[in-house]
Amino acid sequence: MNRKNRLALNLMALCMATLGWSGAHAADVIISAERLLDVKTGRMIDKPEILVRDGKVVSIGRAGAVSSASASASAPASAEATRVDLPGMTLLPGLIDMHVHLDSDPTYGGYSGLEYNDRFWSALAVAHAGKTLDAGFTTVRNLGAADWNDVGLGQAIAAGKVRGPRIIPAAWSFGPTGSHCDSTYFPPSMDEKNPYNADGPDEVRKSVRALRKYGAQVIKVCATGGVFSRNTEPGQQQMNLAELRAAVEEAHQWGLQVAAHAHGAAGIKDAIRAGVNTIEHASLIDDEGIALAKKHGAWLSMDIYNGSYTAAEGKKNGVLEDNLRKDREVTELQRQNFKRAHAAGVKMVFGTDAGVHPHGGNGKQFAVMVQYGMTPLQAIQAATVNAAEALARKDVGVIEPGRYADLVAVLGDPTVDVRLLEAPAVVIQSGIIVKRTTP
Repeated sequence: MNRKNRLALNLMALCMATLGWSGAHAADVIISAERLLDVKTGRMIDKPEILVRDGKVVSIGRAGAVSSASASASAPASAEATRVDLPGMTLLPGLIDMHVHLDSDPTYGGYSGLEYNDRFWSALAVAHAGKTLDAGFTTVRNLGAADWNDVGLGQAIAAGKVRGPRIIPAAWSFGPTGSHCDSTYFPPSMDEKNPYNADGPDEVRKSVRALRKYGAQVIKVCATGGVFSRNTEPGQQQMNLAELRAAVEEAHQWGLQVAAHAHGAAGIKDAIRAGVNTIEHASLIDDEGIALAKKHGAWLSMDIYNGSYTAAEGKKNGVLEDNLRKDREVTELQRQNFKRAHAAGVKMVFGTDAGVHPHGGNGKQFAVMVQYGMTPLQAIQAATVNAAEALARKDVGVIEPGRYADLVAVLGDPTVDVRLLEAPAVVIQSGIIVKRTTP
């Protein structure tokens, strides 16, 4: 063995020791409740009992089933198993928000954040991650962060150093020069720009490769203008079809998915034609776009709550009038198009754009989704089984053997009152209670 390999092995051993990892199996956990929502079928299971081992679900049965002598011989609970009893409560899978910005804080708008050091936002992201977890969101996609904040935060959470959800980071989102994803608030003398700006297919491919190299697990491109940039309009297309195809081809070659910021109808349609996996916002989608989404199986992630927050608090937070104007013009159109797309049978996932509204308030979007056409169950499915399918992940989003034991519990039936999910009473991550507000 050469010196380089010996150093690598020694470093790995040191990391394992520091994190307390020995390879030993964790103690079993048995979780019981009044009922469990099967998000695949919408069926309630009475008196469930779940056996968790090494952070994952091993089996699900009725009360007493996994802890009795008659339990499956292939997965019996150990005699030292810890019990978590949640009487009167309903269990659901840990929730998934497909669009957050953990290093953004909506109380700083316009130019008001410039008094702070760049690392201020890195520190805020840690607190935001904890609030997101306490809100019941055990997995998130962070679709755009400066300075690799989401990559580093995700690593710290995975290492057990800070509290937070599982993070699928995009790192820097990007588009062409002068686009919504560029730095558009400053004069040329300051030479501010997104380091991953990409003009033309070849530059797009290079940006995808560089972002993946340093930790991006999903690629976020900006196909159209946006609400919170300057000198762009939401309906403007910014990336052409060739550039979007280059992003998708390159990302898919590396096994990464692509999310496209796309408010405008033309940009939405070209993003779908290019093979983008999820369309973010989709505010101005038209009938042709809806038909294309159905044909190609693209998922829509429509953040239909946050306009209410911006209308109420944006001016006080320093958001510029031009941005407030765009938000007013887009909010209700987006909600009506959400209703139309859902009625047409387009595949939908739950994405809030948290960071535009306060972190921890992610669950407030459920009621708005119901107001605009979904049943409570459909809204819940958007944040669980649908999101997991859109992510192509079989370890989150459903309570079943082999998946992480990420759970939330509420007092009552969320398929009757979806607002219960605005503040879950209990949050469990990998079989460990990370929040409990009831005895």
